[in-house]
Amino acid sequence: MKITLAGAAGGEVTGSCYIVQTKCARLLVDCGLFQGGRKCEALNRPPLPSNHKLDAVLLTHGHLDHTGRLPLLAKQGYAGPVFATPATIDLTGLILRDSARLHVADNDRQNRKRMRAGQPLSEPLYTPEDAEAIIAQLRPAPYQQPFDVAPGVRAIWAESGHMLGSASIQLLVEEDGRTKRVVFSGDIGPKCALMLRDAEPFHRADLVFLESTYGGRDHRSISETVAEFERIVQEAIASGGKILVPTFAVGRAQLITLLLSQMFRRKKVKPFPIFLDSPMAIEAANIYAKHPELFDDDLLRYLKERPLREDLRTLKPTATAEESRAINHATGPCLVMAGAGMCNAGRIVHHLKANLWKPGTHVIIVGYQSNGSLGRRLVDGEKFVIIFGEKVAVRAKIHTLGGFSAHAGQTDLLEWFKVIAPSKPRVFLTHGEDAARAALARCIQQRHRLKPHLPELGEVVEL
Repeated sequence: MKITLAGAAGGEVTGSCYIVQTKCARLLVDCGLFQGGRKCEALNRPPLPSNHKLDAVLLTHGHLDHTGRLPLLAKQGYAGPVFATPATIDLTGLILRDSARLHVADNDRQNRKRMRAGQPLSEPLYTPEDAEAIIAQLRPAPYQQPFDVAPGVRAIWAESGHMLGSASIQLLVEEDGRTKRVVFSGDIGPKCALMLRDAEPFHRADLVFLESTYGGRDHRSISETVAEFERIVQEAIASGGKILVPTFAVGRAQLITLLLSQMFRRKKVKPFPIFLDSPMAIEAANIYAKHPELFDDDLLRYLKERPLREDLRTLKPTATAEESRAINHATGPCLVMAGAGMCNAGRIVHHLKANLWKPGTHVIIVGYQSNGSLGRRLVDGEKFVIIFGEKVAVRAKIHTLGGFSAHAGQTDLLEWFKVIAPSKPRVFLTHGEDAARAALARCIQQRHRLKPHLPELGEVVEL
């Protein structure tokens, strides 16, 4: 068996994609988009390896950095199944449709510039038609039930606690008269996170691909992070400031909405205007409501006590572009949730351009910011940023709340791995920057006498 790392390796966090080749089958685990600066995003342009013999695609979850290159498969002619949990199917459809729309819009904008400059025109990475083609190929996979996904290959999905429908995947591959077990952690969520159930690790493997996004450190506790979020909101509202929250439409938007509901229900602040400025987040909320079986017990009890909508009467979903632009004229204190979460696209970029230079603005960063992204530059404390070709002063207060991360920190990653460690697997650390991978590798070596490998992009692993 050979496994080629076609993304999220060599210190790159995004673009998760593994090409698995056995004696009888060929399949992909994830097919994600590279995200960040131009250099990183340029990796999306080279075509994926020829897929005329591809038997199946397996998805760990719906985030764009794990699903965003799927339409390229359809564009190249792949017509086979794409297996995922039911919630992941729902969210992948939502995410890919939005991604295709943005690719076309961004390409149209760039082509207008190229026309004025007399330069050749380009094509979008993919179109809505490409997205719809691959969405039609999504097929449901149950949790904790092995089933055949390709000749000689069975797969098991297990809860990973990262986002609605997320999972780790174990492949059971029949080769040379024995069963080989390969585990892909996917993205693992922190223990005792709000809303979702905790991750369920596998117990045996010959080979493990373990994510390491936060392999070098732990997050603040969720209780401390919630308290800081509430303090920032209370101070900003008291001073009449505008709060901007660059929000991943799936997961983080629902979490922030829940926290604001709790603040209002517990009378920690008087209700104030909230703008959910993301058509995608609005649709994602409906998908969340469709899958209460994936909620943790605390959230189920909270919802039974009273529906969220009764606490959130001041929340206004803004679906249209006109409604979004009108937010700039809103007077008094308010909070705006808008995508994209890394500030690399979407409506939040327009809000940042209009408000970063104002000292009364607060920006709350609630998720990972990849190298080269506008969000990372704000987190790193840059005094000026370029937005749509214009230099913008950063006079707003930038707050970073890592405790809301949907990724496990170092301690929780090690807790997940210690369950599988006694089977003495070979370990490959992916989906993390080099410093984070190296730190996690040292911990695994010290605790389990296993020496993890830090693979490069394009590297081939043989089992």
